[in-house]
Amino acid sequence: MYEDKTLVCKECGKEFVFTAGEQEFYAEKGFVNEPQRCRDCRQARKNAAHPQREMYTAVCAACGKEARVPFQPREDRPVYCSECFARMKEEQA
Repeated sequence: MYEDKTLVCKECGKEFVFTAGEQEFYAEKGFVNEPQRCRDCRQARKNAAHPQREMYTAVCAACGKEARVPFQPREDRPVYCSECFARMKEEQA
């Protein structure tokens, strides 16, 4: 029923294949328009909408290793590396 189609990306101008499987998926989801961007351009556009989080460096209060956390550490609260944090959650359960 569906056949692979070669489309041209409106961002970069490269050709890409809109596969029969992708067309079937689009039809199942009720999408009526074909994709206008290649996979790389779609991914770049998606990533641009979600900027990278700023990460901070801290010292784990349990093991002393360096930990990277997505929040500004404060002096009055302990910070744990991902391994120690996971271990503490398991112990509480």
